[in-house]
Amino acid sequence: MKYSKATNYALHTMVYLLLLPRGSTIGVQPLAEIQKLSPSYLSKILTKLAKGGLIESTPGVNGGYKISKPKNEISFLDVIRTIEGFSSLFHCSLNHQEDCLIENVMMKAEQNMNSELDQTYLIDIANKANDEMVRYINERANK
Repeated sequence: MKYSKATNYALHTMVYLLLLPRGSTIGVQPLAEIQKLSPSYLSKILTKLAKGGLIESTPGVNGGYKISKPKNEISFLDVIRTIEGFSSLFHCSLNHQEDCLIENVMMKAEQNMNSELDQTYLIDIANKANDEMVRYINERANK
């Protein structure tokens, strides 16, 4: 199983956004620079996060992106589902009875993983960010 690179970048971007001072935004350029991405690629990810209700954008010279939900309510699963969608990771490819024993094991494992990801919040990761990262984000925030 492997998540897309977009999910990887989205999770990191969300942590960076969680580091912003209250009421501040940050533009796509500094977010792209810190991850060594093209701004156009990151813009597509940010658009998905905005459509998913996790972030909001503010247009204009001092515009940018910020978290739109309470910081302590955003789980890893919220971000993953916003980028990857809701489909299952495993689908039995054999045509047999509905009660496939292999599929049952795989589905149970996926449910356990989703439960863990749903109970793990990005703010807990953001709180562990080093001082250099926090300073970088704060220096580039639009206040």
